[in-house]
Amino acid sequence: MSGDTCLTTTLCPTVGPKPKTCSFKAGSLGNKYVRLNVGGSLYYTTVQVLTRHDTMLKAMFSGRMEVLTDKEGWILIDRCGKHFGTILNYLRDDTIALPKHRQEIKELMAEAKYYLIQGLVDMCQAALQDKKELYEPVCSIPIITSPKEEERLIESSMKPVVKLLYNRSNNKYSYTSNSDDNLLKNIELFDKLSLRFNGRVLFIKDVIGDEICCWSFYGQGRKLAEVCCTSIVYATEKKQTKVEFPEARIYEETLNVLLYETPRVPDNSLLEATSRSRSQASHSEDDEGFELRDRVRRIHVKRYSTYDDRQLGH
Repeated sequence: MSGDTCLTTTLCPTVGPKPKTCSFKAGSLGNKYVRLNVGGSLYYTTVQVLTRHDTMLKAMFSGRMEVLTDKEGWILIDRCGKHFGTILNYLRDDTIALPKHRQEIKELMAEAKYYLIQGLVDMCQAALQDKKELYEPVCSIPIITSPKEEERLIESSMKPVVKLLYNRSNNKYSYTSNSDDNLLKNIELFDKLSLRFNGRVLFIKDVIGDEICCWSFYGQGRKLAEVCCTSIVYATEKKQTKVEFPEARIYEETLNVLLYETPRVPDNSLLEATSRSRSQASHSEDDEGFELRDRVRRIHVKRYSTYDDRQLGH
């Protein structure tokens, strides 16, 4: 047998005499092979490899620590043997090809820490940091779990906020034939907008609200507009819920909130300019006493319609 070798055979626990302890004198074995049983995995290597670096293994095989051996002479190390071959390769060459998966790198780093192999620990830490940066999310979308959390997110955000509320289960009628498709289109548009404007707008999702599909737009901590995408359709002897997809209106309101990329100091002229709508132009003079900042531009796509699907002559 030439070169350092390892056996990946896993031993089954057997009942027998207890392992005995022994110690190695420095230089007594030289380059002779030793047999290692690491958690049931068997390895052959030389004392020279095990003592190249100042590690726990060097302490074990230079006489500073006692080691356990079984009746057949295998040196017992009570650790998982999965990555011990990689440990030996690092001791031989001072470098290795690290595993591809983060979990395996973490496992290898834990073994390297146990054996006090600092160079290998540093390699693993650097690789984990690189992978973390590689898989850093493009944008993070908070999901609302309580009204208090929603209020806190909106008030603390220094950016405009766009919120999509979708709660498909909150419906007591059946859906129209294209409602599911339109609901998915609203969700897909939300994802596209969040990727495009994530650095300028805070996008949040709400799955606990009362509406089925509703967009809300906030600037400087105040709700500016709302686009509700659901309607009730009255058919013969039944009611159905219809979900709309007002794409142009959603784009328009999203662009409107970009005007609020300003410090958290309310700009009354900006609030006034973006709070007006055609419906507000026809309000009576009695409504002029309300402050502009309390107005919300609500665009409801709800249409209550009736139709009779019975055939003529019936």
